[in-house]
Amino acid sequence: MPRGKGSLVATETEIEPGTQAGQPWYKSVHHPVFWPAAALVVVFVLVTMIWPVEMNTGMAEVQGWIVKVFGSYYTLIVTGFVVFALWVGLGHYGDIKLGKDDEKPEFTLFSWFAMLFAAGMGIGLVFWGVAEPLNHYAGIPNRAAGASGMTEQGAQESMVQTFLHWGLHPWAIYVVVGLAIAYAVHRKGHPISIRWTLKPLLGDRIHGWIGDIIDIAAIVGTLFGVATSLGLGVLQIGAGLNFLEIVGDDAGKLVYVFLIGGITLIAIFSVVTGVKKGIKWLSNINMGLAGFLLLFVLLTGPVLFIFREFVQSVGLYFQTLLQKSFDTTALQGTEGIDWQNYWTAFYWGWWISWAPFVGVFIARISKGRTVRQFVAAVLLVPTTLTFLWFTVFGGSALARELSNKGSMVGTDDDGNPSVNDDRSLFELLDGLPGGTLLIGLAIILIVLFFVTSSDSGSLVVDMLASGGEVEPPTWSRIFWASLEGLVAIALLTSGDGATDGLWALRYAAIIIALPFSIVMIFMCWATLKEFRAERQATLRMQRRQQREELTEHVSQSLIDEGLVEPNGGNGPSSPGSSRA
Repeated sequence: MPRGKGSLVATETEIEPGTQAGQPWYKSVHHPVFWPAAALVVVFVLVTMIWPVEMNTGMAEVQGWIVKVFGSYYTLIVTGFVVFALWVGLGHYGDIKLGKDDEKPEFTLFSWFAMLFAAGMGIGLVFWGVAEPLNHYAGIPNRAAGASGMTEQGAQESMVQTFLHWGLHPWAIYVVVGLAIAYAVHRKGHPISIRWTLKPLLGDRIHGWIGDIIDIAAIVGTLFGVATSLGLGVLQIGAGLNFLEIVGDDAGKLVYVFLIGGITLIAIFSVVTGVKKGIKWLSNINMGLAGFLLLFVLLTGPVLFIFREFVQSVGLYFQTLLQKSFDTTALQGTEGIDWQNYWTAFYWGWWISWAPFVGVFIARISKGRTVRQFVAAVLLVPTTLTFLWFTVFGGSALARELSNKGSMVGTDDDGNPSVNDDRSLFELLDGLPGGTLLIGLAIILIVLFFVTSSDSGSLVVDMLASGGEVEPPTWSRIFWASLEGLVAIALLTSGDGATDGLWALRYAAIIIALPFSIVMIFMCWATLKEFRAERQATLRMQRRQQREELTEHVSQSLIDEGLVEPNGGNGPSSPGSSRA
């Protein structure tokens, strides 16, 4: 079957995507990807449930070894991705359309921004908006590479370090994957799948086991990441309910099971209704509620301090961006490695592990945009909103701690500074007017962010597992969304420690990020190769058009001067002449 430019219909040589009319349900998936990915997830979860502590310890050691050995590699490639994103966005490739030349964007700017923001960061901002600046300020896990101390200068350094972890770098990672997929899908007409981004380099080999492994790794990494966030986020919701005294300290794991089950049901409803309905509606509601909470905290907090801190922190971020982008804490020895393992290198691995999920999703919703619009929206808009969020929430928490020592940063049993990550947001809101109501709204916001992450992740996994079908079958959407919830429940309720299994899963996602980072490097190469070929074709067409226009202009001039006849004669025209 032929495919038109920008069409989502695959040719006969491509993987047969998803469902077709009259096709049985069990044939509506790409079997070499769907079943191995599902089996890997189930086996890993079962092993982790049986030996949660051992798996957590083992995965932590592997992840720590990766950070120690490949920390500098992560630093270089992630900074390279920032350069790549800025170059393609600002250069002459920026006019390339991610779709047909006359294709209009599928979503309004507000809905597009809302879905970008909710899928790309979402719950992480709510969880770490207060906690991370306080952690850096308190010097957790150590002061080898963190803030200089619990002083005004240390507070400022904490904000800039947080900006590094949540600013241009993670969104540049998403640009690399999202742009490659968006071009392959909307411009070239391939199915939505990671493998198709490498076709310029691998050719027909993407149809075989190499392509299957790439998609399986993307599915497993995405599901692990989403399930981990779902489980850890439920712990924060439980902390919020406990803060409001809705549940007691001895509520047990049954509360977490009910919370995950309820959130998963909402996510299933959203993912079944699709991107244009459930996911878009929830993302818009999310943005509205997040905006209200942000504005309320801003206006009832130290508003002048927040504005000044925002301007100053953004300035220091760009002033120190080059230095911090290449900082590997090499001179801090073991403590420096521990700090990287806990923060920066851990973050780079975590964002890369999320890149298949976020990249596929933002590619799916970006049809009709140009490369320049895509890069500007994905790189700059969420970064600006993220900086504002951390300044309002993290800045308010730091201001309170500076004026009232011990109000936000406590001490552990050994007398060292300590921050309760699960409760720090609620502690901040409790000190504002209408604190109880704000905490309730924050819990609702966390739930909605989890739903948008879960339904978006389920849709992405389903598209990959169905061979790139834009609208995968309903049964498989329900399968993957349910599996995410069941994985989170199983790992959260296994073992003596509530988070042993979840952290093992998180470490596994980051371990998968190492080989996928190599895939991302080849994505950059393949994308530039495609862009260069299209640019050269466009220039050839323009030169041909210019030659034709010049020839037509010269011919008309000769005709007007009577040097040639309109019908192609080459002699001077005469009143009585007539030629065939």
